[in-house]
Amino acid sequence: MFAQLIATLKKNPKTIVFTEGTDPRILEASARLLSSSFLKPLLIGNPDELAAAAEEVGFNIRGAEIADPENYPEMDAMVEKMVELRKGKMTPEQCREALKKGNYFGTMLVKMGKADCLLGGATYSTADTVRPALQLIKTRPGSNIVSSCFILVRPAASGENEVLAMADCAINIKPTEDELVEICGATVECAKVFGVDPKVAFLSYSTLGSGKGEDVDKMRNACEKAKALMPDTPIGGEFQFDAAVSPVVAKTKHITDAVGGHANTFIFPDINAGNIGYKIAQRLGSFEAYGPILLGLNAPINDLSRGCNAQEVYSMAIITAALA
Repeated sequence: MFAQLIATLKKNPKTIVFTEGTDPRILEASARLLSSSFLKPLLIGNPDELAAAAEEVGFNIRGAEIADPENYPEMDAMVEKMVELRKGKMTPEQCREALKKGNYFGTMLVKMGKADCLLGGATYSTADTVRPALQLIKTRPGSNIVSSCFILVRPAASGENEVLAMADCAINIKPTEDELVEICGATVECAKVFGVDPKVAFLSYSTLGSGKGEDVDKMRNACEKAKALMPDTPIGGEFQFDAAVSPVVAKTKHITDAVGGHANTFIFPDINAGNIGYKIAQRLGSFEAYGPILLGLNAPINDLSRGCNAQEVYSMAIITAALA
């Protein structure tokens, strides 16, 4: 999967902002990117502090672009633009103060076209990465919400990787029917970027009416709405997970569509199910999990786990840039 993404990026290299420039994991990933030619890191921080931090951990970041919020030549223009974007919700003084922080400053670099995408969260919380994106980048036309998906990758016996998409596992706590439809559409487009030919299952504790309740109705109705909006995408449900992935179970339950038993893209009813589900796949199914990949924004902004390592930073940087 990553070889394909890198090949695509080599044809059109991107610039990615790292909001926590002095973090050793960011420095290691940046040094690795600098040795290639497909993705240029833009590190936020004081140049002297960045150089000292890189020397301390032994990573070469010569050639990296650096932007220092304390000495940025276009800060006045950035403040003016942020005041405009916040539409009276923040004063110029409040915007200038916010822009001293890497999360807001980095997001404005993307907004002003100085970079193509952003990766944060090595030390910031998810909320502190997502909030500036919602306030400044905002949702793209046609999107009402920001959602997320995880891409899960596992080597298969055929030699090719098995790649799955799961949503929404990180952002929307209890999505409505219409929000689930939007999550489905965004996840389908994201899955295609990573080589998945989506077969989408709306998941439930019920398979085609075997169970009853409001949650079952929500998934069934959302599934039908998604089918109507995306007639060229195989979409099925509501399905229990085993009916979605096991041809034997699907046959036993008399499922005759193209999704039952063969799903590779999964829409969960809420964040509880989604978060638990992807982590079970990761920990017990030996899948590598990449995400959360934020969907629905006007530019790619992604969040790292604060427990991430340098390899995960490198991988998520490629994933983020691939969406630009």
